[in-house]
Amino acid sequence: MQALVVERLTGDVSGVALADVAEPGRGAGEVKVRVAAASLNFPDLLMTRGEYQFKPEVPFTSGLEFAGEVLEADPGSGFAPGDRVMGGNKTGAFAEIACVPAGKLSVMPTGMDFAAAAAMGAAYATAFTGLVELGGLQEGQWMLVHGASGGVGLAACDLARALGARVIATTGSPAKAARIAALACPEAVIVAEGRFREEVARLTGGALADIVFDPVGGDVFDESTRCVAFGGKLVVVGFTSGRIAEVSTNIPLIKGFSIVGLRAGEYARRFPERGAAITRAITHLAEAGAIFPAIDRILPLSRWREGFDAMVRRELVGKVVFVPGA
Repeated sequence: MQALVVERLTGDVSGVALADVAEPGRGAGEVKVRVAAASLNFPDLLMTRGEYQFKPEVPFTSGLEFAGEVLEADPGSGFAPGDRVMGGNKTGAFAEIACVPAGKLSVMPTGMDFAAAAAMGAAYATAFTGLVELGGLQEGQWMLVHGASGGVGLAACDLARALGARVIATTGSPAKAARIAALACPEAVIVAEGRFREEVARLTGGALADIVFDPVGGDVFDESTRCVAFGGKLVVVGFTSGRIAEVSTNIPLIKGFSIVGLRAGEYARRFPERGAAITRAITHLAEAGAIFPAIDRILPLSRWREGFDAMVRRELVGKVVFVPGA
């Protein structure tokens, strides 16, 4: 079968290649799935460089998440051949066949196609964990979502709006503002450059943001500490800007806000019952038509470089989905 293999770690994707590899063998407790679609996530890019917190040994098949059809499963696993499933296991999604533990899979929402299901899992689980589980999101609260053109940022906007929050989306690219507005339908889209606190204050009538959802870090994080309402939460999701910010502890002390670190995958591993509840909640919202993932482009896996390059150049508004075998 064909798979996208990280053969060596480099500063770019020169160590990555589409290769013919042996079909993976199904281990105990695993489910074998024919992959119909797999989505690109920022950690996939970081893992090609050895810059993600999870560092698999090379060579490994890239790809965090997928959707597809079950080929083989153990009796009692909860799955049977022909089931349409979504999930993943950090690596292995960018291939024609994947084998993952049964606990890493869930049945696709009714009525959803493979591309949308592949694009939904990690992004919406991250958004739900950060906003609801850790952020305590309540209807009517003000949300400030940074990096709103990315898959996780758009998911946070979509989810928060579905749950009744008022959303201010930000982007570092003015050219993306109109597309973000059309996809995320927030109260406003602003450019997160320089001193944007005044704009947040104006939009919220001086209330500022109850929750700041920040996958960007760097200068955006620095200014976000000025945008959090008293008693609010600044949720640290990642550092796509490339700079890990620091904060003087007197700032959250004086302003009375909390800084919360988000690792959605680790949260689900440590609290599996909550992870399962998050999956059920997201599935329910999707089946009700309340949320739907934004897809920038669907590409055959043979054009994987186009998707990775678009992510590196920050061209995307939504997720890239690869179709193996095409």
